[in-house]
Amino acid sequence: HVRLTGVAPKVRILAIRSFSPKGGGADGTTYNIIKGLDWAVQNGARIINMSFAGPADPAANGLLAMAHDKGLVLIAASGNFGPKSPPQYPGAAPHVIAVSATDASDKLYFAANRGRHVSISAPGVEVRLPAPNGLYQTHSGTSFATGYVSGVAALVIERNPGIAADEVKRVLEATAKDLGPRGKDDQFGAGRIDAYQAVVTLEPQATAASPTSNSK
Repeated sequence: HVRLTGVAPKVRILAIRSFSPKGGGADGTTYNIIKGLDWAVQNGARIINMSFAGPADPAANGLLAMAHDKGLVLIAASGNFGPKSPPQYPGAAPHVIAVSATDASDKLYFAANRGRHVSISAPGVEVRLPAPNGLYQTHSGTSFATGYVSGVAALVIERNPGIAADEVKRVLEATAKDLGPRGKDDQFGAGRIDAYQAVVTLEPQATAASPTSNSK
């Protein structure tokens, strides 16, 4: 919508329907998720936004490892199953930036998963979002925070198109605002993402247009 501007408004998005392609549910199969991930890799995505969470899936994790080896930045929701939940995937998989959610007061979203795999946090509580039929909606969850982090990662890549995926993660974590216990912790990760600091910490390089895949 015209009245809402995203974190990276000029990014090219590859929208992939990996969940319930023939219905309105929120369930996904390993086959559809892997098919979507493979399509993103084959079509030149630089960032894969995965706003979903579930049990470990060895097949999907293997494809994520391959995508990482090809230089893709992998970003996923940590999950909304609460502090006692076991780690959720793909956020807990190796090389994935697992995102938690904070509110306007930098407090942790009450339903957010915790764990050593949490990389970083971002605004994700009572976020205003576009809705069907030209309307708006307000939602909370780590999925929405994940989209915010993907946008900042796109700005970092725009600043330095040749940056490696692991370096993107390092920059995001190193420039985050520390929250909760001092240093990286299992609630906020490295802290709340700071888009400005993440971008200006890098020397600008020649830019190149790059797509972002958005798997829902």
